[in-house]
Amino acid sequence: MSGKRLGELLADSGRHWPRHTALVFPGQRLSYAELYRESRRRAAALESLGIQPGEHVGILMPNSVDFLLWMFGCALHGSVAVLINARYKSAELGYVVANADLSCLITRHDRQAHQDYPSLLRETFPDLDNLAAGLGPAEAPALQRILLCGDAGECLDGPWLHAADLLHGLEPLDPALRPVPADAPCLMLYTSGTTSHPKGCLLSHRQLTAKTAAIVERLQFRDSDCQWNPLPLFHLASLLPMLASFATGGRYLSDSHFDAARAWEQILAEGATILYPAFPTVMSELVSHPRFSELDTRQIRLINNVAPPDRLRENMRLLPHSVHISAYGLTEGTGISCYSHPEDDNETRATRIGRPLADTQLRIVDPETGAPCTADQRGEIQLGGGSVFAGYYKAPEANASAFTADGWLRTGDLGALDAQGRLAYHGRLKDTLKVGGENVSALEIESLLSTHPAVKMVQVVGLPDPRLEEIVAAFVELKPGADCKADALIDYCRERVASFKVPRHLRFVSDWPMSATKVQKFRLREQLMRELGLPAA
Repeated sequence: MSGKRLGELLADSGRHWPRHTALVFPGQRLSYAELYRESRRRAAALESLGIQPGEHVGILMPNSVDFLLWMFGCALHGSVAVLINARYKSAELGYVVANADLSCLITRHDRQAHQDYPSLLRETFPDLDNLAAGLGPAEAPALQRILLCGDAGECLDGPWLHAADLLHGLEPLDPALRPVPADAPCLMLYTSGTTSHPKGCLLSHRQLTAKTAAIVERLQFRDSDCQWNPLPLFHLASLLPMLASFATGGRYLSDSHFDAARAWEQILAEGATILYPAFPTVMSELVSHPRFSELDTRQIRLINNVAPPDRLRENMRLLPHSVHISAYGLTEGTGISCYSHPEDDNETRATRIGRPLADTQLRIVDPETGAPCTADQRGEIQLGGGSVFAGYYKAPEANASAFTADGWLRTGDLGALDAQGRLAYHGRLKDTLKVGGENVSALEIESLLSTHPAVKMVQVVGLPDPRLEEIVAAFVELKPGADCKADALIDYCRERVASFKVPRHLRFVSDWPMSATKVQKFRLREQLMRELGLPAA
């Protein structure tokens, strides 16, 4: 599989397991033969529009069968699928459409959807109707076409083409007519934008299929597996495990959005063997739902979570028959750089992420001197090898600071490798607060507060302070029904850590400012600074 084009992965699966169910959404399922055929029809549709290989085609929609068919259609056709965060608002969308040089945008309209994408596009581009005259919006002149999927008939008054009309009677594209090089760009994803405008990361067919092969090898995927994964398809935390399922003939379960009741309906009805909640909020809602008691925990052979060690230990207690794994990675390194080893014991998997995947080089260096760190010494995680992207799209200044002189990617993450080469993650470099001359890891305080029985989720930021340089501030979401005061949580910290690590401010929240999959800490910090009347940095 390593070094293949993405379309070849899909073709091989269609040939080996044509009748196996590949993809399941509520009310929809496709076999591997159907998935391959329908993706080739989308490739033919792109061809019929005159889109050339290498052109950038945006996909803006929630998780759906359509999302994946158009993404694979682009891969088979040779165009680059730009996967756009489905939660974007007007300013974010306008920036990405322009920055990515999209010539075509594929979106959808659904009666029950949380987002009205046709209305969002009109808000973003007031002169959108000029597309009918062959003129792109002033803010994004490269954009020439918009395809509308879903309930498109309700959006007649727009400059968009209806995808159903375009596909009607269209025969699948013969991939032999489009010999796409394995090193050609396949996907462009935008980094989460936790501190500034998101940046485009181009990834090749070879990088994606090599990463898929490495994941299959590490996690031992097989054709009998059924994976439930609710994560957004515009993110590699969803796409790569999905490709691992597709490469081995398994079933992949998803939904347009995460809802615990709908999730349990899928998991129980389909007999899922792999769960991929990944994030503490999703896992918490799963295990606190009444239908969790209906699960025969022996059916789950593998579950992925990223959380502090104490939370991982609790997950292991709740699902004692499963292998619990964690992951480390970032888009710039083709998504996932390390997974836990299934053969490691529970305590190792609670405190270590595992050795780098087969396609990944990883080192730990002193962030100030660049000198290699010794075993268990904390430093910056840096990535090398073929899984690392070539650089941000149209961002020479960002690229200059992203790479070392010898070509390694600076991740901005803190970690340590033990004597066996297994990674322990210690948070972000920029999440290391400087309090009165002492370094304070935001992750350490987040991990501590997460052990309180009332706490569901916590995020820690630093606030400027004239005497101490920075002080600790915490944002906490309580578990449903929990009643806890801020002073009680601050006392909880005061009893367990040095005084300089104790939060000086603690605020309760119920909604988090999110990017693709990460909390935007800078927004929490700005919000509290405004409340306290502190000047903007």
